[in-house]
Amino acid sequence: MPVPRIPGRRGRLQDIPVDGRKKVLLAAPRGYCAGVDRAVIAVEKALERFGSPVYVRKQIVHNIHVVTELEAKGAVFVEEVDEVPPGAHVVFSAHGVSPAVVSAAADRGLQAIDATCPLVTKVHREAVRFARDDHEILLIGHLGHEEVEGTAGEAPDHVTIVNSPDEADTVEVRDPSKVVWLSQTTLSVDETMETVRRLRARFPQLQDPPSDDICYATQNRQVAIKKVAQNADLVIVVGSANSSNSVRLVEVALEHGAKAAYRVDYVDEVQQEWLDGVETVGVTSGASVPEVLVDEVLAELAGAGYRDVEEVRTAEEDLMFSLPKELRSDAAGRRDARALGGRGRS
Repeated sequence: MPVPRIPGRRGRLQDIPVDGRKKVLLAAPRGYCAGVDRAVIAVEKALERFGSPVYVRKQIVHNIHVVTELEAKGAVFVEEVDEVPPGAHVVFSAHGVSPAVVSAAADRGLQAIDATCPLVTKVHREAVRFARDDHEILLIGHLGHEEVEGTAGEAPDHVTIVNSPDEADTVEVRDPSKVVWLSQTTLSVDETMETVRRLRARFPQLQDPPSDDICYATQNRQVAIKKVAQNADLVIVVGSANSSNSVRLVEVALEHGAKAAYRVDYVDEVQQEWLDGVETVGVTSGASVPEVLVDEVLAELAGAGYRDVEEVRTAEEDLMFSLPKELRSDAAGRRDARALGGRGRS
């Protein structure tokens, strides 16, 4: 479970002169995506509608700040549904669950609310369809990640996980003429395409998914940080260590020109030595990060002389998802004003 934040002393960073003009390049889009916004609102509305406690299997999204705030409101995070009292409400996280988890919840008489991101649900449906047609599915993703476990659980006898481009060189399939690739939604686009390239070199009849599995928000944030990184001495990514898309942003920044890049949960983790000789700081955040955490980083950087902030925007986001059906109306049956879950905000 996450460790609660211990606020640090503000104004820690010193305004030390550098050769040029200090500035911040602020990536956009950044932060919350529609699927994350929907999942967080789902927990908040479940607490409003049903009262505390509402149980959540795993972290609703991979962000320490979000989880601790929801805990303070009465959410109880558990690892598995067998920790939830029979008959209680349980929310499935944005990363999705396997059919086995759904069945286990039903067996305990739990009132389940599925906050799986619709883009993850799309990949689940693809896995079911390809398995029904007896295709072998090469699922590109990180072994042990909740999303990968959920997708693989839809067709365990047909799925082989490919964890990296190097694994593409050794994976074996039963019938090279009936093989398809799918992917985790939060991967590096470039690394995923390299994995696919290597797979296709070995299996020329490899089929693509019907549409891109890497979600729009992950791709947009990577495109934005690529542009920022070209002109940044330092990139700071706000996001948690277990957030795949946040970790990827650090890697992408380094691969596309940033001299240094670091991930932080909170502004308190930014180190003075990172700023030594730095003129331009790039700032972004993962898709599960509320904007308030970015604002705190910008405020601290301003105190260190980085007051000139230029937004580098590469896309607009206005996608919205409906909330889970159990939460679209209030207790009296009236449609709730927040029936639409959210949108990418930056």
